[in-house]
Amino acid sequence: MIRRGLRLELVAGMGMALAMPALAGAAESAQGLATQTTLTAETRDQGGRTQATISVNVLGEDGLPATGAVTIKDFGRPLAGIALDAQGQARAVLALPGGSHLLRAVYAGDVSHRVSASLSSRLQAMANVGTPDFQVAVAPAALSLTAGQSGTVTASVTPENAAALSAPMFVTLSCSGFPDQSSCSFTPQTVQILPGATAAVTSSMVVTTQAGTATLVSPAGKPTANPIAWAVLFPGALALAGLAWGGRRRRCWLNRLSLVALLGIVTMLGATACNPRYNYFNHGPPHNPPTPAGTYTLLINGQSSNGVTAITHSTSMALTVK
Repeated sequence: MIRRGLRLELVAGMGMALAMPALAGAAESAQGLATQTTLTAETRDQGGRTQATISVNVLGEDGLPATGAVTIKDFGRPLAGIALDAQGQARAVLALPGGSHLLRAVYAGDVSHRVSASLSSRLQAMANVGTPDFQVAVAPAALSLTAGQSGTVTASVTPENAAALSAPMFVTLSCSGFPDQSSCSFTPQTVQILPGATAAVTSSMVVTTQAGTATLVSPAGKPTANPIAWAVLFPGALALAGLAWGGRRRRCWLNRLSLVALLGIVTMLGATACNPRYNYFNHGPPHNPPTPAGTYTLLINGQSSNGVTAITHSTSMALTVK
């Protein structure tokens, strides 16, 4: 009995040992492939501000491009979010405020790839002296939603040289680049920068997507013919026809014929499938398509005007729809 028990323990131990590599492989597969993210930045002077062109590349350990979203951070603070293209690359143009910057790209990962981050790139931007200005940013810079869900993002407007303002500056926010069946709204849509202000003012941005209708909704019921309506319509049509034929003799017979033909067409359209009400009751409401799945780069724009010149700045965010 002792030897038999020992043999069973040895067999069980060998089974666990054989199963461990398979479990480890399954766990590694579930986590996805490791990735490598690289960032390069080029700067140039644009109207007294430093403009940085950011290029990001994300590859899996198999050498193939990754998909999904990348967030550009400055000293850990989100600046922008961008979607990777089919080559695993992304590009963004950012206006940087004066001072030192430490930019880093963080890849969010997807179902097949793990999260990764690039090395940091240090930049020095020239200071904007004397001219009131602002910068737009969003947090989070990457948002993932299932079609039909809504998400909230905080859009912030940071003033620059607000001490030079003689009156409040009003910045109106807007968005663009959204896929079909999705939208955004801001509360408030216009923010105010007071003279001398240094702190950012914020607005709540709601991103909305739409879920698709699986099947057409069955009509609630088809309208039945109303005998009273036909009792009025038919004699009325005959009366109008009689008026057309009983006009003055000097009227051309062609005009009278045209009037009767027009009356017949209008009556037919009101009682057949060309009538929207008829189409609704017989075929039901139309199919609602969902927001297409994918990762998109959205633009968040801020615009202000003093009545003479307009100041416009923008940032980007990545929207992933599942």
